[in-house]
Amino acid sequence: MISLTFQEIDNQLMKDNKPSDYIIELSNTGIFETEYPFTLLGTLKNTPQSPKHHPEGSVWNHTLMVLDNAAERKHNSKSPQVFMWAALLHDLGKAPTTRIRKGRITSYDHDLEGEMLASQFLSELTQDAQFIQQVAKMVRWHMQILFVVKGLPFANVKKMAAEVSIEEIALLGLCDRLGRGEMNQEKKQEEEQTIEKFLIRCREILQ
Repeated sequence: MISLTFQEIDNQLMKDNKPSDYIIELSNTGIFETEYPFTLLGTLKNTPQSPKHHPEGSVWNHTLMVLDNAAERKHNSKSPQVFMWAALLHDLGKAPTTRIRKGRITSYDHDLEGEMLASQFLSELTQDAQFIQQVAKMVRWHMQILFVVKGLPFANVKKMAAEVSIEEIALLGLCDRLGRGEMNQEKKQEEEQTIEKFLIRCREILQ
């Protein structure tokens, strides 16, 4: 039996200015090591990331930083509840996909894997199928900022736009990119400019 309800977590995600404090408090209970589906988040503690792109360390550390950035910006979201849960679950797919290839830490297709895992996670806590799908699709498409801006073959703006709001993905993507160590004002501005490029390019494609 799950000891923690959807409503308990949701209340903190929606009300807290710094929800990472709540998640860390939960972590001290051991729930992320012992109780499914929370173990899906717990595995992120031992999931490494490229030091070059993620000086903050593990995916767990990154997730906490993204969550706090999302809390600061949730008032800009059309669906704050979906947005906050997507921030919490956006990198679930990194645990099973992370590999060391030629000395580099990679997590190819973690967005695709994450869509499935986010759906599984939420299905244990709520029966709201529409909500589950909306969060899972945000997770599915959160890497498109990188793909679109860099012109990579994995970009698929039309399919993305058919499933999610590009503005919501842009907002989540900004939090994702800001949720890293050593983020000074200049780097923040660069990330904001990247998001703007993403939106411009998407709108050009969708015209």
